Amino acid sequence: MTEDGTDEVVQGEELVARVAAIDVAKATGMVCVRLPHRSGSGRRTQRVHNVAATTNAILELGAELVRDGVERVVMEATGVYWKPWFFLLESQGLECWLVNARDVKNVPGRPKTDKLDAVWLAKLTERGMLRPSFVPPKPVRQLRDFTRTRTVLAQERTRTKQRVEKLLEDAHIKLSSVATDIFGVSGRAMMDALITGQRDPHALAELAQGRMKAKRDALVQALNGRFEDHHAELLTLMLETADHLTAQIDKLTARIEQLLADASGDGPHPGGGAPRAEGSPHARAAAAAARFPGGLPVLAERLDAIPGIGPTTAQVILAEIGWDMSAFPTAAHLVSWAKLCPRTLQSGGKNTSGSNKGGNPWLRGVLGEAAMAAAKTDTFLGVRYRRLVKRGGHNKALVAVARSILVIVWHLINDPDAIYQDLGPNWHQRLADPVRRTRDLVRELERLGHTVSLTTADTAA
Repeated sequence: MTEDGTDEVVQGEELVARVAAIDVAKATGMVCVRLPHRSGSGRRTQRVHNVAATTNAILELGAELVRDGVERVVMEATGVYWKPWFFLLESQGLECWLVNARDVKNVPGRPKTDKLDAVWLAKLTERGMLRPSFVPPKPVRQLRDFTRTRTVLAQERTRTKQRVEKLLEDAHIKLSSVATDIFGVSGRAMMDALITGQRDPHALAELAQGRMKAKRDALVQALNGRFEDHHAELLTLMLETADHLTAQIDKLTARIEQLLADASGDGPHPGGGAPRAEGSPHARAAAAAARFPGGLPVLAERLDAIPGIGPTTAQVILAEIGWDMSAFPTAAHLVSWAKLCPRTLQSGGKNTSGSNKGGNPWLRGVLGEAAMAAAKTDTFLGVRYRRLVKRGGHNKALVAVARSILVIVWHLINDPDAIYQDLGPNWHQRLADPVRRTRDLVRELERLGHTVSLTTADTAA
């Protein structure tokens, strides 16, 4: 701090002495290596060359960078083409950073080539002007692959079920107008009977089970259609597709549960490969998982206690953010990374909040579903939604509840001894200011045409 009260910034020549930057493409990568000059005069040496994006070529590059003593390797997040560069170089013991392409834009108006982009990225790296993106360790990445594939298959199964309903509507079968779920026991039995050639609506309605029996008359009317042979062929194909997807989803769920159970073990690296090195991302993930008594399955059960979160949602959350919170020092860091907080915009002394698009779509998706489920409960989160929806609308209230859920998740993962305990639906009322609430109620009564005279309990006694 100087005498006039201003901050004094001391800028060094370089913050990282030995860096490498890679401009990634599909088949090749332009590599720029910047090292201190041998003379020690403060000058820099620069080497730029093209490397093929093959396993052997990348491993040779990693060995070369290790010999040069490179401290950090930085690359842009370009589609999926960055993955072999990042993972193979990381396996060589190099510190790899993945950066957002938005943060490394070159100065407008200057020439743009792969070579210049690599040099610019290297210069930003050595001056410490970049921040890395979150890339989870290998056990979390493997878990992600399974949970994301399960999500895609579940979405495809939903689309298949929608096609079934559309086919029935084409055949004038109004089953979905009577049955809440046409893929329930009753609905599935009726569709199977239609496939085998049964067309009598009375006989089809007799297949109803449980509470569907009370809707027999409505079913007779709904099942009286024009279901033809080509409808039966298409329905058979669609039902087989839905059953196949269900079997695949169940198989993936079993595999995900196994991965969670094995993540905190002391066995070999998942998927084979070299043993874990001390201080590596995989070793830190294993150490973080070992903090929880009972392992990650118990952690998933603790997350399941949060309103709106079920076993599947808990597995997806662990797959997307991991179980090592060292990448997110506080809950606010995690919320900001997930893009569940408003973006602050300040100009001319005015502060405004802008839309915060982007973020992890897989995480935001399950948190949105959890928030919608929690909004229907008689819990703290449900009351929070109902309080916010009055003045902010449905979407903003859901985002706020999703943010609250993610904050709770961070605390449960960060503290192995933490247990979720709901604050209850009356939490806000207990904290409400009685004077302010009295004033609001009096104004509401006066607005309805009443004259209000207040008498305190002590005075009345």
